[in-house]
Amino acid sequence: MNQSAPATADEPAQTPSTAPTPEPEATARADLRDAIGWVVLGVIVVLASLRMGRLEDQHINPLTVPGLVPGLLGVGMIIVGAIMGLRSVQRGALHEARAGRTAEQRERRLRVVTATLLCCGYSVVLIGRGLPFWLVSAAYVTGSILLFDRISSDPAKRRISARTAGKALLIGILASVVVWLVFERLFLVRLP
Repeated sequence: MNQSAPATADEPAQTPSTAPTPEPEATARADLRDAIGWVVLGVIVVLASLRMGRLEDQHINPLTVPGLVPGLLGVGMIIVGAIMGLRSVQRGALHEARAGRTAEQRERRLRVVTATLLCCGYSVVLIGRGLPFWLVSAAYVTGSILLFDRISSDPAKRRISARTAGKALLIGILASVVVWLVFERLFLVRLP
């Protein structure tokens, strides 16, 4: 007998097998690791924003220089990371025993590392090397979709068929063309 609560008009009925499982609370050690990551990322963003041109020769208002907003965002990341780090230390992050990872946690980590490497490869290796933006972006989106399907825990997704590859290619092309059109035509930003 199903003991789940009746569904409302806005909320579909969920059986116990489809009900979302609550996420376990992040450990203090994990929060400390994330805090360090935010601080490092914030420092990198601030340093990169300081290296941006100031356009003094064009008499640009100092409040509109290119590196101002990224620099402020970087400072915000540093502050938030520092607060998060202090809170995790107060919660005992330095004295917490390191817990073993479950298969689900290892899969999540693999996906995060894969996404990070793909993004870095896209932005550092592919963009600005002479190939058209739309082509590089289409290849990146298509490759990302296929790679994430390939490393999925679902055996059905791991099999890449011609239909799956065609769908990924279509999504990649459409996404890159839409991004290119929005930036070039709407925002008037010339892409590499």
